[in-house]
Amino acid sequence: MADFYEKTFMAKRKGISALQTNKTINAAENKGPESTTSFFVVGIGASAGGLNAIQEIISQFPADLNAAVFIVLHVSKLGMPEFMIERMKKNTRLDCKIAKQDDKIVPGTIYFAAPDAHLLVKDDRIVLGYGPAENRFRPSIDVLFRSIAASHGGRGVGVVLTGFLNDGTVGSNAIKQSGGYTIVQDPNEAEYPDMPLSVLETMEVDHCVSLSKMGETIAHIVRKAEVTSTTPPRVVIMESRLSEKAATSIDEVSRLGEKSLFSCPDCGGPLWNIDKPVLHFRCHIGHSYSEKDLLYKQSESIEQTLWVSIRMMEERRILLLRNARTYNEKGLKKLSAQIADRAMQLGTHIEKLKDLLFAVNTD
Repeated sequence: MADFYEKTFMAKRKGISALQTNKTINAAENKGPESTTSFFVVGIGASAGGLNAIQEIISQFPADLNAAVFIVLHVSKLGMPEFMIERMKKNTRLDCKIAKQDDKIVPGTIYFAAPDAHLLVKDDRIVLGYGPAENRFRPSIDVLFRSIAASHGGRGVGVVLTGFLNDGTVGSNAIKQSGGYTIVQDPNEAEYPDMPLSVLETMEVDHCVSLSKMGETIAHIVRKAEVTSTTPPRVVIMESRLSEKAATSIDEVSRLGEKSLFSCPDCGGPLWNIDKPVLHFRCHIGHSYSEKDLLYKQSESIEQTLWVSIRMMEERRILLLRNARTYNEKGLKKLSAQIADRAMQLGTHIEKLKDLLFAVNTD
């Protein structure tokens, strides 16, 4: 398996130098609005196994890092961010704080996303979003990365670390297409390689490195990298604005793409295909999914529906058996036998439905 990972992204690394050359060439061709800030904005996203990874990276940052760092870590809604902040302060020379609405962005500061709120950046301010979860999470890595791409373009850096599934993939593509830089943790060393592998499967990243070199790589980009004036894709800007709201409208989301055949597994509304920066789906309420995450959510919905069906059928079987006993006590033997037979048939259907449920879970 390790050999597979190595071959996968070693092949991808071959195109990195050519990609960086193209970035310089395209700079003259893509004239877009420049960021109003003179520093870089670095977004770091992690999920399962991410706490130790983040701690190692921030310990490597120099005290004069000319960047503001924003961190999204998938944690419980009941998580205690103050505890995490105190832990991180012991391992970095930069200031650490929990991101708050309308805070002014200051370079040399690490901002942690609060539980149960999307973290966005807009020009030189922080915005907290309370719209629906994206990729099953709030805060979502994609939401942060999209806002960095839309607001800071060529001064944006997206870093994806260990974690399950693929939050951060759409956002990394947004940063790349807006002139920024993308980094993933080497999947060979990631505790859970799904998230960095997902990014590698959809794009050519600028750097795929181990945690021991991550801080140095980020610092080098901040010091040396050329800042392009690439205009962020229109759909990236529009989606970032929508993520600032608690809910959107059909008119707004319909401008992002075409209506798909699929329904939102969370609210039941229609989903729209959005093909940039990479294919994903969004409903007018604001739920957003990658293809892989939509499959996962559909599986969850099917399982939940089948369990509800089994519960309702089991309750009906029990009620039929109670009726059969009542009629039997009253001497209505024939009617009692008919109802008992219906209960037995229902029990057979329940067992078949359980077999289907187990088959769905192993599909």
